[in-house]
Amino acid sequence: MIQNVGNQLRKSLASVFSGHISRKSTSKMEASDSAMAVGKGYRNPTEVQMSQLVLPCHTNQRGELSIGQLLKWIDTTACLSAERHAGCPCVTASMDDIYFEHTISVGQVVNIKAKVNRAFNSSMEVGIQVTSEDMCSEKQWTVCKALATFVAYREISKVKLKQITPRTEEEKTEHSVAAERRRMRLAHAETISGLLANCAIQDDLESRDCSRMVPAENTHVESVELVLPPHANHQGNTFGGQIMAWMENVATIAASRLCHAHPTLKIIEMFHFRGPSQVGDRLVLNAIVNNAFKHSMEVGVCVEAYRQEAETQRRHINSAFMTFQVLDTDNQPQLLPWIRPHPGDGERRYREASARRKIRLDRKYIVSCKQAEMPLSVPWDPSNQVYLSYNNVSSLTMLMAKDNWVMSSESNQVCLYTLEDDKFLSFRMEMLVHVDTVQAFLLLSDLQRRAEWDKHFRSVELVQQVDEDDAIYHVISPSLGGDGDTKPQDFVILASRRKPCDNGDPYVIAMRSVTLPTHRETPKYRRGETICSGFCLWHEGDLLTKVSYYNQATPGLLSYVTTNVAGLSSEFYTTFKACEQFLLDNRSELAPSLQTL
Repeated sequence: MIQNVGNQLRKSLASVFSGHISRKSTSKMEASDSAMAVGKGYRNPTEVQMSQLVLPCHTNQRGELSIGQLLKWIDTTACLSAERHAGCPCVTASMDDIYFEHTISVGQVVNIKAKVNRAFNSSMEVGIQVTSEDMCSEKQWTVCKALATFVAYREISKVKLKQITPRTEEEKTEHSVAAERRRMRLAHAETISGLLANCAIQDDLESRDCSRMVPAENTHVESVELVLPPHANHQGNTFGGQIMAWMENVATIAASRLCHAHPTLKIIEMFHFRGPSQVGDRLVLNAIVNNAFKHSMEVGVCVEAYRQEAETQRRHINSAFMTFQVLDTDNQPQLLPWIRPHPGDGERRYREASARRKIRLDRKYIVSCKQAEMPLSVPWDPSNQVYLSYNNVSSLTMLMAKDNWVMSSESNQVCLYTLEDDKFLSFRMEMLVHVDTVQAFLLLSDLQRRAEWDKHFRSVELVQQVDEDDAIYHVISPSLGGDGDTKPQDFVILASRRKPCDNGDPYVIAMRSVTLPTHRETPKYRRGETICSGFCLWHEGDLLTKVSYYNQATPGLLSYVTTNVAGLSSEFYTTFKACEQFLLDNRSELAPSLQTL
């Protein structure tokens, strides 16, 4: 399908943009000059790089780099990047999910690069890339990518971090998406609890081969570590990377007790540091296999701290869940024994592990996949709603952050921009409207009012109000008539709205197609789909808002888009001017409710 889209684009756009060659060339020259300004000599001021030669003392029994050692290096590099931006000491607050793509052998080089993606009030998101390098063959592999949150810490005064100014397209993209990732990160615990409560988990204990079943208590590991000065940073706090390394160690032992082999760590699900620990603390680490699936097992690890032996109250420092596999000589996963959970808490952990596995698969599929690799419509259910909402908003903000938009035409103070890449044609409409930004946001985020100004929305039904900022609508639209099919179209659309995270951020209203079992495709309508579309609204002054509408064209929309871009139709402008009039006509209607936003 993607290849057909590309062929269509080349044919249609050859004539469409022939009249804009000089403008486009000028724009590309300006973009090139801008790139030259950032240039080959440009380096992000917060970037820190670390290169380490893997020695035998860093490896496990297979001669591969220990994940615990790698976590120490990752945490140190990320902390140095955070402190370079903050100008003061920083502590690890959390480390997002990490998927390990390759192992690293003794004699190879580990290259770690970290930079601050975005700073908030006193916290910041640091992006980390890890690659391995074979010095003999000069080959390089991506090992993993990670996102860490660090908090700036200063005893004397409260820290207010300076903002990051992104310069390259990659930095702008990461900066835009970081706010949505932070929103999802802050709601992580609540999200997991809600999903576990609403997600039906099938109990397949009776259907399993009990001849290879291992009691869960047989895998339990408890270890105590005394925090000494070499384990702490310059503030006396235990290195986050050191705690993560100890957690990986006990988790590996627990996994080994199930499979009686040497397991390989494949996934770490978010480390979240709930409190600090200092030199002199005793850390108690407990690990147990929560559940074993066909080719993988989940190990839960909990860390608690106490100061003196007489203390009865322990402080909860960290918890994490790690997924292991056992690989054969061909690097293929082997079958694992089943787990027999202990009654009570053991059964709860067993079912929660099954739920987390489903959530993890959904999250990896939705969040980690490239836009072009995803089907246009993704099934909606309680286990993936948070990540579909995240993907919906982040896709629009990434589209917004791209540098290579080209102005195609301008009419009546409405500008039309286009963006061509290898797979999609996207367009953007932009205008200034004399309306309060919050009011415009409220009006445009209610899709049930879209039919008042957009003739492409014949009727809109609110199917589900998911939460305050997310809703699913069923939209009936007249046929565009581009391919001879006169049947009206229908869409099932997830609309996600977001208020700005910081000054200068836009209000966002993002839309994408989803699939609902209650609204399947019917012969009455031709099912339409939208990959990524929506509004971004910027506050430009008192009662002045810049309104931008984005749309990533699907194959069924291509001929309609190219006709408008070529100037053969004025429907884009007519519709967008109708949007402006709708906002102006209703600019005082919602005034009392503005105070609640």
